[in-house]
Amino acid sequence: MSKAHAGSKTQEYLERYMEGVNKRNAGQPEFVQSVYEVASSIFPYIADKPQYHENQILERMAEPERVISFRVPWTDDEGNIRTNRGWRVQFNSAIGPYKGGIRFHPSVNESILKFLGFEQTFKNSLTGLPMGGGKGGANFNPKGKTDNEVMRFCQSFMTELSRHIGPDTDVPAGDIGVGGREIGYMFGQYKRLNNKFVGVLTGKGLEFGGSKMRTEATGYGAIFFLRNMLAQHKDTIEGKKILISGSGNVATHAAEKCLQLGAVPLTLSDSGGFIHCADGFTQEQIDWIKELKGTRRGRISEAATEFSNIKFHEGRPWGVVGDCAVPSATQNEINAEEAKTLITNGVKAVAEAANMPCEQGAVDAFMDANVLFGPAKAVNAGGVGVSGLEMSQNSARIAWDEDELRRLLENMMRDIHDSCVEFGENSDGPINYLAGSNIAGFVKVADAMLSYGHV
Repeated sequence: MSKAHAGSKTQEYLERYMEGVNKRNAGQPEFVQSVYEVASSIFPYIADKPQYHENQILERMAEPERVISFRVPWTDDEGNIRTNRGWRVQFNSAIGPYKGGIRFHPSVNESILKFLGFEQTFKNSLTGLPMGGGKGGANFNPKGKTDNEVMRFCQSFMTELSRHIGPDTDVPAGDIGVGGREIGYMFGQYKRLNNKFVGVLTGKGLEFGGSKMRTEATGYGAIFFLRNMLAQHKDTIEGKKILISGSGNVATHAAEKCLQLGAVPLTLSDSGGFIHCADGFTQEQIDWIKELKGTRRGRISEAATEFSNIKFHEGRPWGVVGDCAVPSATQNEINAEEAKTLITNGVKAVAEAANMPCEQGAVDAFMDANVLFGPAKAVNAGGVGVSGLEMSQNSARIAWDEDELRRLLENMMRDIHDSCVEFGENSDGPINYLAGSNIAGFVKVADAMLSYGHV
């Protein structure tokens, strides 16, 4: 069979596969988008590997093992009964217990959680740790709620969730809207209900079994991966101007690691707009923003009032001229037009620190322009990697010091990068990290599924 004919047959199979995915998941665009992004890399790879076709591996991978939906009633400070909806998507446990965050945000729905759980399966595989993929959350908005209201919601949420999770079954962590405060409330409720002190959640406080480096891990890991991408292509991160979106843990620690490695972080953002410092943020400014967003839960615009060299602008930061972009806020935050602007302005590399922050049109534009593109499942795997290390520490009743964890994180991100290179080498241009990460994550999970038979 000619190469062209084989390519057309592969495209035919992909289109037929996606037709089925669309039909089975109507009204779930985020999930369908994530499946297409993975499948478009996997189908060419498995074209000459009949065992994956015969056993319907990709079809099975696109179906979560379990989706749990439940009511979350709670009482506000005025005594009013409120009701939200909670979910846990237990996507794939082929290589270990389900592992993935809990998100509290008004936008949360089944489509978003299925997309995140599907992505998490490949991301966790890339870490090399024995963790399956899952995700959960609720359409609850913690913004504007008192601590007591958040506590009552978390306790109600965990009352139902507790019967579906466990240290060898499903180990959630935090995500958007779920930080140390929320993890503490949920862990306390789980312990109360089950009379067990076990590592059923990660992202815990250091006082009750948390791991050092967990807060920093995703942001630091993303910049480690960016540095590795540049080094692979005979470039360096030193002196590079970095555009970062978001202003939570991931974004601020990414900015911090940029400073430590000699790069220049120029922007941060929230839902109201972005701030730009032409000279690059200082550590003092980053620390102030951490306190603003993490403790006072203020708006990023306040930084422009506090510091004279910081300017606030409405919209997203992708029109600022820079060398690298690190989207660290939420899904689909760079569209095709913004990608073209970044390319025109000379961006050399994009590292997805958030989950699927680039629309498909943006991804295509970066790839066509030979911009180095690090996909989320590889770039932001540092967070779940350290979560996995927290699980290990809890199981062994030990605690590693910060230097050891930093070494393990840096080595993990190097190994993930090298796996992407192994499966994404491209004789015609830069490494195809998108294909490499998808294939590397796929192979481990798929081979485990083959070993289990038709389950």
